[in-house]
Amino acid sequence: MARVKTWGPNDTDDEVIQDIFAWVTEMEGHVPNHFYIEMNFPEYLKAKLGSTKVLWQMGELSMPEIQHVGILVSKANGCAYCTAAFCTILTYGLETEEGYVKQLADQGIDAINDTRTRTILDFALKVNFDAKSTTDEDVESLRTIGLTDKGIVQLLHLVSDFGSYNRLNLALQTDYDYRDLWRESALNWKKTSKARDT
Repeated sequence: MARVKTWGPNDTDDEVIQDIFAWVTEMEGHVPNHFYIEMNFPEYLKAKLGSTKVLWQMGELSMPEIQHVGILVSKANGCAYCTAAFCTILTYGLETEEGYVKQLADQGIDAINDTRTRTILDFALKVNFDAKSTTDEDVESLRTIGLTDKGIVQLLHLVSDFGSYNRLNLALQTDYDYRDLWRESALNWKKTSKARDT
């Protein structure tokens, strides 16, 4: 059970929040509990989602690339809730084949063969784990796949943005309201990841 109040869909008539909910419904099919948790601080919900929309819509990474980052960063941070959210967006909102997304959720970066996507994800996972370990060569690898300084800054902000959602949902124990399929993949990945680390 969530550690703070979970608001309901009829608890606000704020037009900006209703617009956010419409966008979320378009991408996910419904408004997940995460957003009803965020309604405890409605002023920041509006600013935060406005920032997320800019990151998703006005940079150099494509929407599918962004969701790949969201899935793998969330998995690395142990957030099954967010892993499921971004799997849902990739399948429902972006109409990506479910079998591929399941493979991504199960295998992580090992499921990626595309050089550009893998380079983006390698960088994102590295800075998520230990940003100070980033090297000149890491940044240059992003330029070799076509990102400019704008895209590099976008990617770093995406990692931070996804991490903030992970922390909120983990710390407040947001009630899970996605398909069990995605939670099982996230949990299986965690077990596999721990086995590799030992």
